[in-house]
Amino acid sequence: MTVLEPPGVAVREGDYGAKITAVEPGGVEFIPLADRHGTPRQLLWTWMSPNLEFATIFLGVLAVAAFGLSFWQAVLAVTVGTGLGALSHGVLSARGPAAGVPQMVLGRLPFGYWGNLLPSAFNTVAAGIGWFAVNSVSGALALNTLTGLPAWLCLVVVVAAMVVLGFFGHNLVQAFERYAFPMLAVIFLVASAIILTKADPGFAGSGGGLGGFLLTVGATFGYAAGWNPYAADYTRYLPPDAGKRAVGLAAGLGVFVPCVLLEVVGAASVTIGGDALGQPTTAFTSHLPGLIAGLTLLAIALGAVSANALNVYSGAMSLLTMGVRLPLTMRRALTAVACGVVGFVVALTGLQDAGHKYESFLLVISYWIGPWLAVVLADQYLSRGEVPLARLYDRSHRSPAGPIAMLAGVVLSVWLFCNQELYVGLVPSRFPAVGDITFEAGFLIAGVVYVALKPLRR
Repeated sequence: MTVLEPPGVAVREGDYGAKITAVEPGGVEFIPLADRHGTPRQLLWTWMSPNLEFATIFLGVLAVAAFGLSFWQAVLAVTVGTGLGALSHGVLSARGPAAGVPQMVLGRLPFGYWGNLLPSAFNTVAAGIGWFAVNSVSGALALNTLTGLPAWLCLVVVVAAMVVLGFFGHNLVQAFERYAFPMLAVIFLVASAIILTKADPGFAGSGGGLGGFLLTVGATFGYAAGWNPYAADYTRYLPPDAGKRAVGLAAGLGVFVPCVLLEVVGAASVTIGGDALGQPTTAFTSHLPGLIAGLTLLAIALGAVSANALNVYSGAMSLLTMGVRLPLTMRRALTAVACGVVGFVVALTGLQDAGHKYESFLLVISYWIGPWLAVVLADQYLSRGEVPLARLYDRSHRSPAGPIAMLAGVVLSVWLFCNQELYVGLVPSRFPAVGDITFEAGFLIAGVVYVALKPLRR
């Protein structure tokens, strides 16, 4: 599809190009063609680096230690859940070069200009606050174990690095992921090899059954698909003629490969023994020789910074999509700082009982992403991938089918299938073995409702 800069489209102003140390100007406007640069291959490290972190490992830990799966059941569950999230991530990423706008701005097509406030608000909280806090905690705990410094001080250090990256913006974030990748890959590959050689693949688990399997699928999907609302944020600077297949494949593999590898390693670490849910980073590195353990703790902290560079950047994108007004040249940078400050405050409360809070957070993330994703993918299919750019900035554009379908998916799926401490839905309260299939149900409900309300899309 040929991309022009037609009347009615907000085009980002300022000179940016491929500069790494310059502050990215503007906010969520269309990226001018003269500023397009990069290749699809760069998406491999853009997405591998932020997934080479302890939050990924801990998913595998939860599958065995909390959800009661055997080692091989956990391997299958994380592959299925991660595969689904990575597949959708590739599909959404492929749309970015032609569209030239962030992912949540693209959401204005199925949700309407004002209806898109609903998913944008969800993602602002999830990315700029929720995920930011989760990764900040894992990085701070690793640095605390490595250095012995107070946990709160370690949190200040890692958050400061994350906010600086988010402040400067797209090019510095991409460069950081590229140069962090070799160190993260080597350290985690060595640690993974050691853990897997010590593991007991015949570990039977505590009988999690179908319920534990579905919980793991939902949690790993929520983790991988948690990147979906960011997808086009990191492909919109690519040239508009970048091959869709190459873009989608690189982005999808960038999520799938590191997630499955480290989630399997996390599951394997539980079979060795120890209190995997107590102090998670210490428990994991206790299985490693001294030097490798220290390097792994350093990599965990670096991986947390890699992940949160994306979280604070895309959290700012979502907040700006909601219409937050700041000085034009600094609106994105100032919004990134604001997200980082709020995320830091939330992270302070998560330094205790991090494992249990992380488990609940992952499932809740999947509750809203499933219905949102169904609406976005259904609209993309029905519109045959066309992106009427002017409509993205047209405040009169209405599409009530999107918000109605998403709300129906979230409300009905939670009411019927949620299985959390605070609330147990109608189905799991009567049939506990079912586990938690909220995200699967939410996806199906929202997709069916959106298609049924097709006449309301325009």
